[in-house]
Amino acid sequence: MIKNRSLVINTLVLAAIALLAVIYFTPIWWVSLTAPNYPEEAFPDGIRINFHMNGVFNGCKKIEKLEITEDVAIDCVHEMDTINHYVGMYPIAAGGVIERAFSPFLVSMLGVMLLGFIFTNPVIRTAVLAAGFVVIVGWMALTYYGDDGLKYQNEGYIEALITSLDQDTEAEKKEMTAAEALIARLKASLEESEKKQQPTAEIAGEAAAESQKMNNIRSLHVTFEKDQERKPPELREQWNGSGAQMLAWHYEKNLARYFNVPEEIHPMVAKMSTAATIVFWLMIAAMVFLLVATRKTNGRLYWLLIIPSILLPVFFIIDYSAWLWWYGHTLNDMGAFTVKPFMPTVFGDGKVAQFTTHSYPYTGFGLMLAFSVMLIIAANQRYKQLNLDK
Repeated sequence: MIKNRSLVINTLVLAAIALLAVIYFTPIWWVSLTAPNYPEEAFPDGIRINFHMNGVFNGCKKIEKLEITEDVAIDCVHEMDTINHYVGMYPIAAGGVIERAFSPFLVSMLGVMLLGFIFTNPVIRTAVLAAGFVVIVGWMALTYYGDDGLKYQNEGYIEALITSLDQDTEAEKKEMTAAEALIARLKASLEESEKKQQPTAEIAGEAAAESQKMNNIRSLHVTFEKDQERKPPELREQWNGSGAQMLAWHYEKNLARYFNVPEEIHPMVAKMSTAATIVFWLMIAAMVFLLVATRKTNGRLYWLLIIPSILLPVFFIIDYSAWLWWYGHTLNDMGAFTVKPFMPTVFGDGKVAQFTTHSYPYTGFGLMLAFSVMLIIAANQRYKQLNLDK
């Protein structure tokens, strides 16, 4: 009976860990704006965006009709930012900054905790947790503080950074877009290589072999350097490619996209950077605490290995709601229209001026609920198993 119960627990938890990996790459929530000036024929889903753990992505699809010809789908993240900025709302990329940057480490940490929960032997469990946490801390440190740490980030996160930077105001686009910057960088690289008499065919082969993620990081590098050239010499930074540098710079760029007020933006960037540093060390402290606190299988703190994962949908709703409140209550005075602070719709349909807002869970949230149910069953079975052993 006990062996059968252990098999059920292990199967459920391992399946939940696999599902957690799927959730990370699946859209969790979607938001859409509809209005008379966005006809259903051209915008069947309205101006729609999809929220993932690692970023916000375009939810609009390419329209294929006889009367409408589109080479690519309209960028609805950009379109929604354009609409929102008229009432003084900051760009979408200005929200969830820390959550997106640390999401791969937080999700990996939950996975290691669940793996540790499987083992009832304290020695084995502690060894599994220790090994997993050491890997996460090393990975997190290299990514966030290490030179060229961005290469250790996931591709979706980098893609979201590129997408938001390519949505800058028209004046900045005329100067150099991310795509143009990438082309310029590659041309410079080719010219430098030619000077070293490296065969052109070999260069082309190497360029073709590079991943899209590395191309995007190179584009971020060029855009960063162009941005530094516009600053006074005493305020310029040297590129190091770390996650910490990217978080602060990218956050500043998005805050200033429509409302470039340095005296307001710089304190916000400083607070966000400080908060990110605190989160970095809090995560390490939490891992150390779990190693010590969960040594006893029959202790109350043992359940800390599974409870945070069970509550993942709740944590998402709380974080999502908090950021919506921030958007609606941190309106810049430079907006074209003055509106009172408001709470955007978290779930369901709402109304803002002539726009109807729609906010609903997507596939990833359904998977989150299934993930929680599986873990609740596993926790219940483990509780019964431990009581039988007494």
